[in-house]
Amino acid sequence: MTFKKIPLYLLAFITSAIVFGFVKADDDPIKKATTQLQKWLDTYPQEKVYLHFDKPYYAVGDDIWFKAYITVGPKHELSALSGALNVELIDDRDSILQAIKLPVVSGLANGDFALPDTLNEGNYRVRAYTNWMRNAGPDYFFDKTIHIGKALNNNVFTHTAFTYTTQNGQPVVNATITYMDLAGAPFANKEVSYQIVAGSKNIARGKGITNSKGELTLSFAGMAQTQNKQARIVSKIKIDEKNTVTKVLPVTALSGKVDVQFFPESGNLVNGLPTKVAFKAVGADGLGKNINGVLIDNNNQEISTITTQHLGMGIFMVVPEAGKTYTAQITFEDGSKGTFALPKALEQGYTLSVNNTYDPDNISVRIAASPGLVGTEVNLVAQSGGNVYYAAKSKVENGIIATKVTKNRFPTGVTQLTLFNAAGEAVNERLIFTTGADDLKLDLISPQQTYAQREKMNLQIAANTPDNKPAVASLSAAVIDETKVPVDESDETTILSSILLSSDIKGYIEKPNYYFAHKDDKQEKADLDVLMLTQGYRRFEWKQLMSDSFARPIYTPETTLKVSGRVHNGNKPVVGGKVTLFTTAGGAFVLDTLTDANGRFEFKNLIFKDSLKFVIQARDAKGKKFVDIDLDNVTRQQLTANVNAPDIDVNFDSKIVPYLQSSRSLYQTQVKYGVGSHNILLKEVTIREKKKPPVDHSSNLNGAGNADQVIKAEDIALMGGCPDITQCLQGRLLGVTFRQGNAYTTRGGGQMQIIVDGIYVEGDFLTQINYTDISSIEVLRSGAYTSLYGSRGGNGVIIVNTKRGNEGNSYQRFSPGVITYSPKGFYLARTFYSPQYDDPKVNATLADMRSTIYWAPNLVTDKDGKASLGFFNAGSKGSYRIVIEGIDSDGHIGRHVYHYKVE
Repeated sequence: MTFKKIPLYLLAFITSAIVFGFVKADDDPIKKATTQLQKWLDTYPQEKVYLHFDKPYYAVGDDIWFKAYITVGPKHELSALSGALNVELIDDRDSILQAIKLPVVSGLANGDFALPDTLNEGNYRVRAYTNWMRNAGPDYFFDKTIHIGKALNNNVFTHTAFTYTTQNGQPVVNATITYMDLAGAPFANKEVSYQIVAGSKNIARGKGITNSKGELTLSFAGMAQTQNKQARIVSKIKIDEKNTVTKVLPVTALSGKVDVQFFPESGNLVNGLPTKVAFKAVGADGLGKNINGVLIDNNNQEISTITTQHLGMGIFMVVPEAGKTYTAQITFEDGSKGTFALPKALEQGYTLSVNNTYDPDNISVRIAASPGLVGTEVNLVAQSGGNVYYAAKSKVENGIIATKVTKNRFPTGVTQLTLFNAAGEAVNERLIFTTGADDLKLDLISPQQTYAQREKMNLQIAANTPDNKPAVASLSAAVIDETKVPVDESDETTILSSILLSSDIKGYIEKPNYYFAHKDDKQEKADLDVLMLTQGYRRFEWKQLMSDSFARPIYTPETTLKVSGRVHNGNKPVVGGKVTLFTTAGGAFVLDTLTDANGRFEFKNLIFKDSLKFVIQARDAKGKKFVDIDLDNVTRQQLTANVNAPDIDVNFDSKIVPYLQSSRSLYQTQVKYGVGSHNILLKEVTIREKKKPPVDHSSNLNGAGNADQVIKAEDIALMGGCPDITQCLQGRLLGVTFRQGNAYTTRGGGQMQIIVDGIYVEGDFLTQINYTDISSIEVLRSGAYTSLYGSRGGNGVIIVNTKRGNEGNSYQRFSPGVITYSPKGFYLARTFYSPQYDDPKVNATLADMRSTIYWAPNLVTDKDGKASLGFFNAGSKGSYRIVIEGIDSDGHIGRHVYHYKVE
């Protein structure tokens, strides 16, 4: 028996009928499911973010370059919903090191992070999200682990192997650390001291001597009390009498335990019904493990063999029988054994079986029912991203329904097949991944495969729609020397694996690009289908959706920037009061508005760069200044643990040795010829720290503390209470006198310019500042210091730096009616530098050992689907790799990888 199919045009009719009340939504599960999905799409359009990086890993001192693609909806169209993107660089202790806000235009943005030389090596991560995406939560953000090694001032590299034992019933971690130099030579007979740290708690400490192979083995227990906090080994190896090197090594697992979970296809085992069962064996480090074993029943009869197929996953068949239980007897890689019980089978129910790998053109669907459910009506709905692409209903006559569904009706990506019973309850679910003919076809036109060093490359990119018509597409291209930057293609995060796979299913995905690297590989398709059996759909739960109880949005789309708040006098709102927003940095900027009946005001549709300082002044309707201003608090996004913790690699530095060797040569060349800006001296483990500024938070154009006189907070404190700071400063600032709150130079008598936190203010503004808020005062009188201020500095300048801290979105209240505010503005991305060797001004004799040869984040194809890519090769031989990714105007996604040789 086959299903009665419901055409898509009829689904659209049904939906509109429900909206206008011609039929009740509860009359039919398919009608209700379609209606609820559309409501969910309308209320909660799903944005996704993907970042294309120039290369897969970095070294301190590098620049991280990236292009952001923000899509919305089931067709992955570039989003017009959000106008701002938050991007954060997070260290291995879950602290934000850098945070930028990027302007988004038509779903696109590009940015960068500069990695200072003083950064520690480690497993970092980059997180990106829009304000709208915060409604879905951090699980839906773009979040990628980035390995950052250290080339300069680092001659100690490690390789750590963990084994696990037990002592008094408690797990014991045994770590064998091999210490070696960049060439692989061991550090033998060296003193090592170490601490085991979890969070901020010290678990153990000890000392030892490396053996002739540079190895040190240490053991520690007591990790059960760490509350799952990331543990790390902090070791210090004494190289010689003058040099000791610290290495921080993450402990990726606290035991050798392997957990095996079972996933009956479509959700449940049902007695008497054949069922495909997927399994997943995962170690304590979160990675898949190989296992072998057998499935036995409670009579010790062997039912099936169990063998991993890919990354700890596999499948087997079972027909559960009433009154029987089933156990898997498993043998692990180290020879140890374990037993795991299968989920208990239901007495009656349905099974939904799908074969998505055998037939290239069709999906085979088989629904089976228990004897007690024969003849009941079932409804099948297949949706992707909220759009229904197939729906059918039928009665389960003779206990079985079998049908085929053509694959070309589905888009590329994750499709959810759900079986509803007659009461509209979702009883079975199966995820599949379909590959349709809907990709953006990208090609690189190159006249040859081999080029010369420093040769000018003039390449052309061609983009075509799925039906082979020229496509207008936004693209980004990265060119690297993969001789210096070896790439594990399976382990990459790509625009395909991120948007089409990872963003739609629950849980960590190991080696995500493996499933896309070879499009027509049958084994990859089979492995991808096993992945679908072991993961769950993450976008919504049918129970909440059908009951209309899915969460409503809290956060609104951030299209531009705004400054808003409330003006009040005591507990009473100030109605009709005038609020002025102004800054003089980078030219005059003045806006004003009136407060509403609740005392609220808002300046919206603003666009300004990061670190810009504003002054906000409020007056009541009569022009009086004795009012208070409260700005709306911009809540920070909670920082959660690394969702991709299994990507943390304790041995990444030894794995990327070719890149670190190249980076060291590059940096030494830059220092030799005086290019680049590096703070590290070329001496083993000797670091020149940046000198702390003589005053904090200075806005002095001459540099912090470069002034004729500096008064610090502690100096002001010794003056005693100052009801008016000008009274305390009178007679204490050389060459300055105060009259009626204004500062005048004693030489010429002209009025001096006052600057508070970088903002030019009126002369009497000093009287409104509480002395306890002042961090320092810098006085500029001589022409050597005032010349940078032009005519404004002709009579001298007084710079007031307040104790506002380093955080963005901070504001300082000086007095009633006036505050300064430093909101989080837009970061202006830098431009990637690429030498132009046809320019005679470029020194072509310098060694050119770049690893990122070229980065082009803003390529756009013309009406013929073409775009040009031009750059010069580096001055080194090797295998070069070009990665092009992008999206066209209709949401078609594409990726192309091209290799060529440089001799």
